[in-house]
Amino acid sequence: MTTHPEEQLAVIFDIDGVLVDSYRVHYESWQKAAREFGFTITEQQFAETFGQTSRSIIRHLCADTIPTDGAVRQIDDYKEAAYRAIIAADFPTMPGAIDLIDALSEAGFALAVGSSGPSENVQLALDKLQRRSVFSADVSGSDVRQGKPDPEVFQVAGKKLGIDPRYCAVIEDAAAGVAAANAAGMLSVALVSTGHLAGEYGDADHVVYRLDELSPQRLREWIIRR
Repeated sequence: MTTHPEEQLAVIFDIDGVLVDSYRVHYESWQKAAREFGFTITEQQFAETFGQTSRSIIRHLCADTIPTDGAVRQIDDYKEAAYRAIIAADFPTMPGAIDLIDALSEAGFALAVGSSGPSENVQLALDKLQRRSVFSADVSGSDVRQGKPDPEVFQVAGKKLGIDPRYCAVIEDAAAGVAAANAAGMLSVALVSTGHLAGEYGDADHVVYRLDELSPQRLREWIIRR
């Protein structure tokens, strides 16, 4: 059943670059995969594709060789395993993430995560954040057919929460994620994280530079005003 705005609002967090300061870790794991499988990825290419599924990135990077689905899965599995090994040893929580999660939970917001990454990455992040119990839904790239900028990730999260998209806010750090939030009919809040510039988010409803610029009161006001 869809809730009413006076009863409950929702915030859906992207994970990479929003809850986890993972830009450099992902780039390092992509470089490991590139060396192992004989392709190249520049930092510009990495930044431009950040937020998309690894599968779509691999197909783009290896377009000349037309990789089989099996080869794409092999590269994807290697890259994501390398990423998880790094953050499992030294988890880079995004500054302000825990405080914002706690404040929103205490204020009665429904919370979810919506990521293009595989389920294993999402579950590891939730474990490391030690806030699993406050999230009512989690959606990963493993749960959807289309990655961002397609809105499917956020549409599925909204349905799991049972809240109308108009009363959901999405916090994202990638232009593809902002586009996905907009296409889902949700409020889009862009966080300018490592490797990004504010000018990338021309279609975002709001742009912030730090998570501590956000609060339950501000997000509630933005959602209701919209």
